[in-house]
Amino acid sequence: MKKMIKSLSLILAFTMLALAAFACGGGASSSMTVEEGVLIMVTNAEFPPYEFYQGGNIVGIDAEIAAAIADKLGLELQIEHVDFDSILPSIEAGKYDIAMAGLTITEERKEQVNFTTSYATGIQVVIVPEGSSITSVDDLYADGAFHTIGVQLSTTGDLYATWFLEDEGLASIERFNKGADAVLALTTGKIDCVIIDNEPAKVFVSQNPGLVILDTEFEVEDYAAALNKNNTELFEAVDAALRELIADGTVQAIIDKYINPN
Repeated sequence: MKKMIKSLSLILAFTMLALAAFACGGGASSSMTVEEGVLIMVTNAEFPPYEFYQGGNIVGIDAEIAAAIADKLGLELQIEHVDFDSILPSIEAGKYDIAMAGLTITEERKEQVNFTTSYATGIQVVIVPEGSSITSVDDLYADGAFHTIGVQLSTTGDLYATWFLEDEGLASIERFNKGADAVLALTTGKIDCVIIDNEPAKVFVSQNPGLVILDTEFEVEDYAAALNKNNTELFEAVDAALRELIADGTVQAIIDKYINPN
């Protein structure tokens, strides 16, 4: 009964706030962008197993966690696909309610959006061809080293490679709209390696014989959902729902469904 009352209260609160926002002209300056009954999630569905297309639908870890959050709030989930580098600007502008796309919490991104509690840990790894002279991450930092590195535009792989390697004169970075395009460039010898999250890296390597993932990690990071800084009520409701889903084991069960815990 308490859960039912709580859900009804949330729905009523969302409805009242949405109407108030509409009356005030809406937009990013409103207290909430969510429309009555619908939670709109924005993502880039090129990041398996967190989000990818299957039979015309966007599925994956983030899609299922977002659906569980929406269900807890008595809302219907709607997912929109955009280029990765458009995700945070679109949240900042109030175009969508929530972003989930294997998003890493960084200080720079915190200036744009609010991040929820972290729900997963990501590991950035390096993909190389078999027999590559790059045998560990340390080789990227070796004296006299200079490599051409592929990354997906605006991802943390891009950020870390830029900060730690390109800005230090240790590498040239080639940026691609899709991780798959970076991997294709690697298979054709146009670049020396790819820096990307471990889980999609496993998928790409399985699909492209002759590629391997280095044993050493490039960077470890925390994933979270992102919301507009002005959507305080929505942020608090989503974060509370996410915390409950973490506590009751739902989030881990979803992750384990896509990622073998062994």
